[in-house]
Amino acid sequence: MAETLHSFKKEINRDKVATVLLILPYILLFSTFIILPVLVAGLLSFTYFDLIQAPRLADLYGTFNYVMLFTQDENFLKYVIPNTLKYAIIVGPGGYILAFLMAWMLSQIQATPRKIISLALYTPSMVGGVFIAVVWRTLFSGNDDGYINALLLQYDFIDEAIQFLQSPEYLLNIMIFVSLWSSMGIGFLAMLAGLLNVDKTLYEAAYVDGIKNRFQEIIYITIPQMKPQMLFGAVMAIVGAFNSGYIGVALSGANPTPQYSGQLIINHIEDYGFIRYEMGYAAAISVVLLLIIVLFSKVAYTLFGERD
Repeated sequence: MAETLHSFKKEINRDKVATVLLILPYILLFSTFIILPVLVAGLLSFTYFDLIQAPRLADLYGTFNYVMLFTQDENFLKYVIPNTLKYAIIVGPGGYILAFLMAWMLSQIQATPRKIISLALYTPSMVGGVFIAVVWRTLFSGNDDGYINALLLQYDFIDEAIQFLQSPEYLLNIMIFVSLWSSMGIGFLAMLAGLLNVDKTLYEAAYVDGIKNRFQEIIYITIPQMKPQMLFGAVMAIVGAFNSGYIGVALSGANPTPQYSGQLIINHIEDYGFIRYEMGYAAAISVVLLLIIVLFSKVAYTLFGERD
């Protein structure tokens, strides 16, 4: 009996060692590329650091960067926050709903056309930067050769070319449009996979129990059965919405964007970090952005997370 117990404990210890060895590479990579940078950014946010001199405490308590951000940074309060909220609220939920609807419609058709259309929808998310630089800047070009301006001039809708990508009136809306166009990313594929793996017998049982249409089918059967995919898609949409500042810079060709009309938080970080070299201040903005993403992710988890 004692030998059996000893052998059992030895087997458990061996399994524990094997488990640790299996997850060790992930722990090392996650710690190196996620936890450590976040901790460094958090520490730098309390300092003044210009990449030349060693970081030094910004003030007695190290809160100078945060005080400046919320009380003295006029561009952040007047342009960056409103632009980011408008962009994220439209692109995040809008792109998420659009991705789910497209995935649902594709799940209703045959496999061969579904694969082709899925690839076509997913491609813009992979080559978005190239398309922005080549296609969209050509379409919205501010000279007479831009396709949209050429059409408007040809049919006498306008008298002179519109500077779409340099105008505060148009830039942010164009950014939102382009982002929605390229919103069929990995979250879209996850939702499509979830939809294709829902047990079809549940739908049959639901119609026997009184469900009358497709909308009720989606609400009461489809979404509850694919909550993990919905949660993953929501988190990806949130992160993507707050991390897509490259679109405004790629379209306008400048950071800051013209009159800060398309300036998002991520652009503000790049402006202070890589153009002005105020790394401490850029780190403080990064921490604020991280907290915003965590907050919205908590909301997504509340909606789609599994409950005990």
